[in-house]
Amino acid sequence: MLKRAGVESPQTSPNASHAISRDTKSDLVRMGVIGYGYWGPNIVRNFHLQEGTRVVAVCDNSPDALKRMQQSYPGMAVTSESGDLLTSSEIDAVAIVTPVGTHYELAKAALENGKHVFVEKPFTCTSAQAEELIELADRKKLKIMVDHTFLFTGAVKQIEQFICDGTLGKLYYYDSARVNLGLFQHDVNVIWDLAAHDLAIINYLIKEKPQALVATGEQHLNDLADIAFLTIYYHSNIIGHVNVNWLSPVKVRTTLIGGEKKMLIWNDLEADEKIKIYDRGVAITPGEARYQTLVSYRTGDMWAPRVEQVEALKIEAAYFVDCVLNDKKPFNDGIAGLEVVRMLEAADRSLQQKGKIVLL
Repeated sequence: MLKRAGVESPQTSPNASHAISRDTKSDLVRMGVIGYGYWGPNIVRNFHLQEGTRVVAVCDNSPDALKRMQQSYPGMAVTSESGDLLTSSEIDAVAIVTPVGTHYELAKAALENGKHVFVEKPFTCTSAQAEELIELADRKKLKIMVDHTFLFTGAVKQIEQFICDGTLGKLYYYDSARVNLGLFQHDVNVIWDLAAHDLAIINYLIKEKPQALVATGEQHLNDLADIAFLTIYYHSNIIGHVNVNWLSPVKVRTTLIGGEKKMLIWNDLEADEKIKIYDRGVAITPGEARYQTLVSYRTGDMWAPRVEQVEALKIEAAYFVDCVLNDKKPFNDGIAGLEVVRMLEAADRSLQQKGKIVLL
């Protein structure tokens, strides 16, 4: 049952002084949040502070987590049963911030009960599950948004602008390192945990469907790969490379993007100059014979553009509310989440076969 500061919800205690009152305003999205572990508090905070939404209740199966939540939000209803949120008539949308193995069942129940879904990445465990949820949401005329938070960062939006306006020229490669010591997961490997970020970013930035994927890696401490390397191929000769690692002595979040005109380095750990643009490149002047081919190197200036410093999740939460209230199709919808899951599945197949190329 839903409880607010220890008081029963209206379903069981209609006269309770702290009972949840139904909001009839059509310009308000009433949210329920399932999961208050690592990422859940950030979800609750951003939706709680968001104009146009109200967090009605939070669910977690940990009494300690709910106690922490109530200390931060004394008037907010809590429950240890997800069904209380999924079936409540007081909730319009549900944020699912739980292990990926639970996403499908929770999202399906939310959609079946007429609720919009905001779900943590990765979307689902399989592409079949994702496809079913997309079809269900379409049939029910409900929104699905997959929480690929990096797509809302100032850095990624700035990089997209540089690609679209031709600043970088024809793209050559995307090369990223996302490594740190931990956090080890017990339900997914390092690809599903860390590379899911980069695959979402790659799909967002490179306006072309990937052709094939190769993944190599190894496991050292349990049955799940803790270090991996992904290579992604495209018809236009763009190549993507992603290095993910739970066993690195230092935390690294660096991406290099090379283009015909300019090259870019994005260091997400930099406080100020997150993006640096280099006016550097190579030009080939062909000759009649191979030895007559001229290679010239261009070394120009470096400049660091201003990057918007606003919490990405705050922007994403506002975008979700806008999509729900104004019936807009999110760009990070279920289909976008499905594309990432398909690439993750392909990576697993390649990994199991020691780097065999898998067509996408």
